[in-house]
Amino acid sequence: MRVLSFGAVVPLLAATALSAVSAVPALGEEGMWTMDHLPLSQLRDKYHFEPSAAWIERVTRASARLALGCSASFVSADGLVMTNHHCANECLSELSGPGRNYMADGYRAAGQASEPKCPAMELDQLYAITDVTDRMNDATKGHEGADYNHAQHAAESAIEHECIGGDATTWRCDVVSLYHGGRYALYRYKRYQDVRLVFAPDQQIAFFGGDPDNFNFPRYDLDVTFLRAYENGRPAATPDFLPFDVNGPKAGELVFTSGNPGSTSRETPVASLRFLHDVVLPLTLSRLSALDGLLWEYSRQGGEQARQAEEVWFGVQNGLKVYRGWMQTLADPAVLAGKAKAEAELKDWIDADPARQKQFGDPWAQIDRAIETQRKLFTRFTYIEGTRSPAGFDSDLFGYARMLVRAASQSGKPDAERLPAFRDARLPALKAALGSSAPVHPQFDATTLAFSLTGLRQALTADDPFVHEVLGKQSPDEVAHALVSGSKLGDPAVRMALYKGGSAAIEASTDPMIVLARRIDPEALALRKQYEDQVVAPLAKASEAIARARFAKDGANSYPDATFTQRLSYGTVKGWNENGREIAPFTDFAGLYARATGSEPFRLPKVWLDAKPRLDLKTKFDFATTNDIIGGNSGSPVLDRDGHAVGLIFDGNIHSLGGDFLYDPELNRAVAVDTTALYTAVKDVYGLPALAEELRAGKLPASK
Repeated sequence: MRVLSFGAVVPLLAATALSAVSAVPALGEEGMWTMDHLPLSQLRDKYHFEPSAAWIERVTRASARLALGCSASFVSADGLVMTNHHCANECLSELSGPGRNYMADGYRAAGQASEPKCPAMELDQLYAITDVTDRMNDATKGHEGADYNHAQHAAESAIEHECIGGDATTWRCDVVSLYHGGRYALYRYKRYQDVRLVFAPDQQIAFFGGDPDNFNFPRYDLDVTFLRAYENGRPAATPDFLPFDVNGPKAGELVFTSGNPGSTSRETPVASLRFLHDVVLPLTLSRLSALDGLLWEYSRQGGEQARQAEEVWFGVQNGLKVYRGWMQTLADPAVLAGKAKAEAELKDWIDADPARQKQFGDPWAQIDRAIETQRKLFTRFTYIEGTRSPAGFDSDLFGYARMLVRAASQSGKPDAERLPAFRDARLPALKAALGSSAPVHPQFDATTLAFSLTGLRQALTADDPFVHEVLGKQSPDEVAHALVSGSKLGDPAVRMALYKGGSAAIEASTDPMIVLARRIDPEALALRKQYEDQVVAPLAKASEAIARARFAKDGANSYPDATFTQRLSYGTVKGWNENGREIAPFTDFAGLYARATGSEPFRLPKVWLDAKPRLDLKTKFDFATTNDIIGGNSGSPVLDRDGHAVGLIFDGNIHSLGGDFLYDPELNRAVAVDTTALYTAVKDVYGLPALAEELRAGKLPASK
């Protein structure tokens, strides 16, 4: 169940990445625009192109989101879905087993009958965006701290409950804060929880160049997986799809990305950026670095151990590069100086008018007070309430235990008073996770749990009462192995029986993971409430005041920070100048074969070596664009003016790592696989004529 990628540390940053709407319109090709607020005039003025309402609706419906943290798109009328290989790592890993490693060796379905279901994957298709700002503001007006949180959660619960209309299996509804409190929107999605694997290439070509090439260019990656959404046991009918252009884009061409960028902090107050730089990122990088070494050592124990660790290790190495990029960006004095200047100008505008002072107050003082509390609580909150790396209880089995214990305790409360993950509107995702057939690997689970318990003891000290409660007189290794070896929660039937049994079953359970979760949950929940009341709520309240002030001063004329909701960005296919050297926008098959050395990470799979004589080596492979993207955009389609798929986003260049905080049109680049390469690989390298024809024609080939 575990995924570690760009979004893995987002829960740690949630109360830190506080921002307000940009004061001026985005310049150049900057911007991750919501589908109901696109920069039509800018597109018309610069590119003489204005997407029609029909274009926008089709692109909205044809785009999709993987609930675990990536983007995707429908590319045929029969539910065929395109995303990245690394976005399907969890599915590939979970479907693998002794003697079969789909993540390393790839998978090719011989037909629909051999398209296996991904055990824990949900695909969400956006259907509607509704503004609910007035309703949310009316609900929270005049409230502070705990009362603010309660009022906000109650309003969200009521809106989401109405939206699903009693059918949470079909619909997913999320109230989303945009401009960090300046606007609220209700996003209504159609759920697909039967998602099956169609094709994935070998890891050696999906991640050719490995970590040395990651976030660099030129690139030669076929980072793709094709999935299929099913309804009622049959391929889903998806009339809104992106026709697949087998010729790809041209240099200088206008292109769009439609995806779900995870989180940006481009208007984050300087105080929060300093907290991020001084506290959050050092902890994150320290733990990830230690985990990187642990996974390296674990993988050397044998082929099966390497397979078990592969997915998590990929995410750890990716995360290390991302967060080091963040540290480097925030270490640049010009970054903070520019943001401090914008803050000071807005504050001076507020202070210049007593009426504005009364209306907006001093949100920066409120932020400073909240961050002072955050400094005191952050480490403890991270380790006690966390359930994933880089801190917390890093164990699939413990994650299931905490989920079950909280599901039982939350179910007896009114919907509005529950934790968000346990509201009625979210229960289908909860049940799908608990019922997942994905295997739990005991040795690996015990290893990562022991690692995180060691971190818990180091961070809180051996004398801490909570540490005593968890470890007693035993070592982290002893506790982890006893918990894992004694637990039956790896069996989905056991988990579902406990879930259906409710509070009585949980209280009666002697499963050691349930016993531990039950014992420590009161303190964890109390700490969570304190953190939300004293940190999250004041920061949210302050962000609303800043956003309203921005709107009053400059108008809502720009895009909101990313929130893992669908956004459209626009740009051109274009290289860049790297220290006097021109980087061309395209790579080709000839470059791939020239770069191959026969040794990892530049070793080509045999199927590619065998295919070389029959390939046109001038075929385009990967390309770079000026589109504004960030983590979460992985798997986003690249579209042309006609709304046809011409590429598949899988990365950015090294300069894009600062994209969480700013966009540089001269250097920031998105990196995509060309649809020419995708079509050629499917047809001529892997010999899958039916899939190639479905891509070309946009529908399943007729049965013969």
